[in-house]
Amino acid sequence: MITIKKYVEGLFMEVPDSQEKESIIQEIVLNLEEKVQDLVEQGKTEEDAINKSIVDFGDAGEIKSDLMPTINGYQVKKNKKINYTNSLWFSIWGSALIISLLLFINFYYSPKVIWFVYPVFALLWWPLALFFRRLNNKKKNYYEK
Repeated sequence: MITIKKYVEGLFMEVPDSQEKESIIQEIVLNLEEKVQDLVEQGKTEEDAINKSIVDFGDAGEIKSDLMPTINGYQVKKNKKINYTNSLWFSIWGSALIISLLLFINFYYSPKVIWFVYPVFALLWWPLALFFRRLNNKKKNYYEK
């Protein structure tokens, strides 16, 4: 029963590969297949039996937490790769547009006094902060207690 096997493997996708993980997956698949066979013998269709056995199985959160490796009492979460590139480009373009607006206002209304430089320094912190956030994200490990 490929559906059950795919379902159970999907539940344990974020758990690192190990022999213990594989044996637990096989055991759960066997138990669910037995339950499906029992339900089919009781007169349910195979699809209904599969759905009922999956629903009755419930959540595998506790089993997954037991399989996750720990370091100094903290469970290691799978490192999620967050892409900050779009945010960085948005901040660069947004800063450029605001800087050009300040430049226009400065030279249109008060060309003798150059004041647009001062808010530009504050405005450049936006893309700079996102740039360093992007760099730090590559090095960061996520832990969950």
